[in-house]
Amino acid sequence: MKSHYFSQEELTSSKPRHFQYQFKSSIYTFTTDTGVFSVGKMDMATDVLLNHIPPLTGSLLDMGCGYGCIGIILAKEYGLELTQADINPRAVRLTLENSAQNGVISQVVQSNQFSQIQGLFDTVVINPPIHAGKDVVFGMYEGAYQHLKPGGKLYIVIFKKHGAESSIHYLTKSFGNCHVIYKKKGCYVLCITR
Repeated sequence: MKSHYFSQEELTSSKPRHFQYQFKSSIYTFTTDTGVFSVGKMDMATDVLLNHIPPLTGSLLDMGCGYGCIGIILAKEYGLELTQADINPRAVRLTLENSAQNGVISQVVQSNQFSQIQGLFDTVVINPPIHAGKDVVFGMYEGAYQHLKPGGKLYIVIFKKHGAESSIHYLTKSFGNCHVIYKKKGCYVLCITR
């Protein structure tokens, strides 16, 4: 039986895979595994997000962090105070391992959405688990907004085929703003300000 990367259950056997990714002048090494999103490679949406998010300061929450690549790269590049969270226990273990091997300090939390998240953040980033369903994804948006400091920003990367336009509509209606900071080949990077 196959486990979903957005599940608390580990039903797949472990088959670790490693890869390297260059961001600006730094090379990062990541360990991935079965049962976690984007095994053995950097997915296109994450690459787009990393290359189009503006420089950040302060605290960062990487929500639904998978094996941790977004938070690790942004924290190391910009000297951020990093918290990372995922529902998947294997993802949490991989994030701890990847943080250590890339020289990044991260508070890594196993959390069903925001159930174990405390405090407010300057920035929250989400590459949403589309296959978990719209209720889960929109719940993540709500939780992220509630965990932003005043003036804080939420960044989301999403494909048009995965509901980018319905996300823009929902975010604008719910929070009064949603700026498209990148749109190309069906991939959007969205920014919401608290």
